[in-house]
Amino acid sequence: MGYQTLLKPVTPNLILITDSQRLSRDRFFEVVSEALAGGVDAVLVREKQMDSARLLAFTSHLRELTSSHKAKLIIHTQADIAKAVSADGVHLASTDLAEIPSVREWLNNPDMTISASCHNEIELGFVQRFGADYAFLSPVFPTQSHPGEPHLGMETFRKMTGTTSLPVIALGGINAENRNQLEGFGVAVIGSIFDANDPKAAATELL
Repeated sequence: MGYQTLLKPVTPNLILITDSQRLSRDRFFEVVSEALAGGVDAVLVREKQMDSARLLAFTSHLRELTSSHKAKLIIHTQADIAKAVSADGVHLASTDLAEIPSVREWLNNPDMTISASCHNEIELGFVQRFGADYAFLSPVFPTQSHPGEPHLGMETFRKMTGTTSLPVIALGGINAENRNQLEGFGVAVIGSIFDANDPKAAATELL
């Protein structure tokens, strides 16, 4: 049984990127539910360690949760899984930007968005050229997942976003303390919600 897409394509304000290995299965879905109640309007499934069967079951459960909160479900890379669970979009890695047109043609669904990861102006240019609906640009701030690695900073981030007409989602090291620097941009987070004592309050604060 499929689930109906609830919303027309618009850029999300607050995206929660999944990391199921941080928590037990039950707690993971509890946190997602609490975050959705707090205002998360899209969940991006990024679970590279899962085989297709596990990923299908995992995303089916998330489809139920996101649908109940009228939030979007976006699947990283695997367009077949996205189609199977009637997800709202597919997200591609920066190494797969040239695949955007073929993925859109294969999905054959104007209600499904395609987004892609970018780290520089060249990739932003390709994302726009290949017809994505919006781009992720990262890392904006230092991140726990890549300690010590270079980050864009706000000045470079704003300069880069000025080179594209596409909506841009900010990613990387975003928390309640620096969120106000990104006014006017949607944001994507992992640890700011999954590591929070109160995921619902953390989501609300990030908005």
